[in-house]
Amino acid sequence: MAEKKLMKGNEALAEAAIRAGCRCFFGYPITPQTEVAAYMAKRMPQVGGVYLQSESEIAAVNMVMGASAAGVRAMTSSSSPGISLKAEGISYLAGCDLPAVIVNMQRGGPGLGGIQPSQADYYQAVKGLAHGDFRIIVLAPAGIQEVVDLMGSAFDLADEYRMPVMILGDGMLGQMMEPVAFPDSEAPVLPEKEWACSGTKNGRKKNIINSLYIQPAELEEIVKARFERYAEIEDKHAMSESYMTDDADIVLVAYGATARIAKNAILAARAEGIKVGLLRPITLWPFPTKALKALTSTAKAFLTVEMSMGQMVDDVRLATECARPVHFFGRTGGVVPTPKEILGEIKKISGGIK
Repeated sequence: MAEKKLMKGNEALAEAAIRAGCRCFFGYPITPQTEVAAYMAKRMPQVGGVYLQSESEIAAVNMVMGASAAGVRAMTSSSSPGISLKAEGISYLAGCDLPAVIVNMQRGGPGLGGIQPSQADYYQAVKGLAHGDFRIIVLAPAGIQEVVDLMGSAFDLADEYRMPVMILGDGMLGQMMEPVAFPDSEAPVLPEKEWACSGTKNGRKKNIINSLYIQPAELEEIVKARFERYAEIEDKHAMSESYMTDDADIVLVAYGATARIAKNAILAARAEGIKVGLLRPITLWPFPTKALKALTSTAKAFLTVEMSMGQMVDDVRLATECARPVHFFGRTGGVVPTPKEILGEIKKISGGIK
């Protein structure tokens, strides 16, 4: 790894994508992720890549589909309302079995909402991004170095399973600055994509990229085959971080920037003699169900902390099979929870534990 340098989250994300082999970026400006596109506009020509500001978010995701079909590592980024506009195109990517990376730096909603940090797109990302039976892998970094580290994994997983992968951050992650280090190599070895529409070289048969199947039985078999891949992903690629959970009576569940705030609340609670820990999902899909279920043997209660009205709560309840009480604390609309507020909730729960 090279020496660390101070970078804004959005810019570090863009540089990491380039170093992961991304050579086509199509985007449209929207706060708080506009710096991703601005950075790509500067850097892509320097590495022989393509940057294009499209006429709309819809156009951008369809350009990603065309580049991906040709075998290129391609990416787009946006923020909440823009992702909604890209949703149909993401469904087409999934239906065509095409790899792509999509970045969502969330802002408050619904509607135009506001430009402050939010985690209110959890449902959209992991439950119902667009029409049809499909999944996308959702990665939720908690810091800028983790954004950099996960970007290569995002492109690799997209290629391996031929499906979209989303980096789900928030305005705080995109706008803050931290020291980061990048891998020394800027030229990763990319997999051969024999399925790509890159010309019938050496007499190979034509490749056809398609998501339309007139016969229901044929479409059903293709969807079932995808879900076999999804089951493999759930088995192999669920990621999480455990923090002070070994003796914790109360386990907080939080992701992204909120998890960092939760750690401060945990330290404050520990100083007062309350045994608290954190399970941080790094993959929101696949959800770290096994890691959470294992904690029900020692924890007495769980507390989900989110910048939303509680969109992850049901997944925590399902993962723990309701073996322990699952509480919730959150702020929404762009309001960021404080360690003091979270500590207050921890104390309330602690008072009811026997």
